[in-house]
Amino acid sequence: MKKERLTQIVLVIVGLLNLALIYYLYMDLRHSSWLLEQKNECEPMFLSFFIPAGVFLLLAARRPSEHRWMIALVAWWNISHGVVMAIQTVEARIHGVHREFTDVVFFIAIGGVLLALLPAKREAVASSVAPTR
Repeated sequence: MKKERLTQIVLVIVGLLNLALIYYLYMDLRHSSWLLEQKNECEPMFLSFFIPAGVFLLLAARRPSEHRWMIALVAWWNISHGVVMAIQTVEARIHGVHREFTDVVFFIAIGGVLLALLPAKREAVASSVAPTR
């Protein structure tokens, strides 16, 4: 399987996963669970960052080489999120709160796969194009 086709498949899968978070955002906002149950105003804002990223990854899937910067942004976004979650998980365990590392591995893996499949930089073709008159 060609790398570009594999990249397209991964972009669609990750894009759909991010877009699926709209359900959780809707439930948080509809029932005010972020305020009444979780007492965590950050979750809806957190979700609102990943949902648009999903839309843009789906758009980038058509021609990944033209959207290299978007793919890199989402990759590093996932990696940085995973690193912050890893620090929080370690701190939670230090304070006796059990927290799994599953989501940490998930986000770092997504970022790593996106970086590994990042299309190569395109060379400028302006010098090979003859001027039109």
